[in-house]
Amino acid sequence: MDILPQLKALAEKVNTLQDQIGTEEATKNAFVLPFINLLGYDIFNPIEVVPEFTADLGLKKGEKVDFAIFENGKPILIIECKHWKEKLDIHGSQLFRYFHVTKTRFALLTNGVNYRFYSDLEETNKMDERPFLEFDITSVRDNLVSEISKFHKSNFDVDKIITNASKLKYLKGIRATIDKEISDPSPDFVRIFASQNYSGRITAQVLEQFTELVQRAFNQMLSEKVNERLTKALSKESEEAEDHVTEEMEEESKVVTTEEEMEGFRIVQAILRRIIDKDRIVARDTQSYFGVLLDDNNRKPLCRLHLNSSNKYLGVFDENKKETKIPLDSIDDIYKHEELILAAVGFYESN
Repeated sequence: MDILPQLKALAEKVNTLQDQIGTEEATKNAFVLPFINLLGYDIFNPIEVVPEFTADLGLKKGEKVDFAIFENGKPILIIECKHWKEKLDIHGSQLFRYFHVTKTRFALLTNGVNYRFYSDLEETNKMDERPFLEFDITSVRDNLVSEISKFHKSNFDVDKIITNASKLKYLKGIRATIDKEISDPSPDFVRIFASQNYSGRITAQVLEQFTELVQRAFNQMLSEKVNERLTKALSKESEEAEDHVTEEMEEESKVVTTEEEMEGFRIVQAILRRIIDKDRIVARDTQSYFGVLLDDNNRKPLCRLHLNSSNKYLGVFDENKKETKIPLDSIDDIYKHEELILAAVGFYESN
């Protein structure tokens, strides 16, 4: 199931309407329900998508989670929503309580813009403190689309999502560690490189020296990688541009302007010169027809000559630029339709 077009449409909607959404309820209706819908769940089916699902905990009654998605009578995903302006960091504990009571394996905390998916990877039936999947709907990277798709109704498989969630969680942690070590290398991290490149005793002074060198080495390497990718991208773009020009030249080389077409053009030119200058009447021959344009502008066709087959036609245009083909017995028949040709000039000049 390709959900990318729907994600892009929702992202555009969020960007357009954000400032007009003033309440949490409006956020649910405008942003969150469309997201649930694009996952394939029927938001109008109260058995499949349950709003205000009761999640009582012990003596604390009346606790409700905003939405619960059900499959075969059991909740598979609970969703807690906040107003789009609210930060999600302070609302994790509330979802934590709901998660324990509902016995689901997945929970979603969202403000309609940011989405955080949780599970119980560390301890069964106890929601993890950190999400295994997190994204901003207005800038979803391509590599995350397949992860979001796993929650689609047609793909939903608890075991597969749990297995993949573990990988995502560790991958996210590893990337965060790498990012931290690159920006601010720890002594243990620096020691790895120092031990492999320095033969003497690794003292505090050596570590300090290597800390700067490691940081500089990573920055240089990343910069070179970025430049390398940019160079390749620009080179590819240049090659594609050259190929496009070559294709256009090949297409043009297939166009052969006949004497009959030139004779027809001279007739059209003679008609049009009554009301406009000769320089404004431009011929444009193609493989399928011989066109006559006003001011060499493709958006201002005056007429077309279809003379490359046994049946010959004059193509004339109305104010909506819709072409009508008129049969010609001979080239001289063009004179019979001079009013239609002259009228085309008026459509553009009057505007």
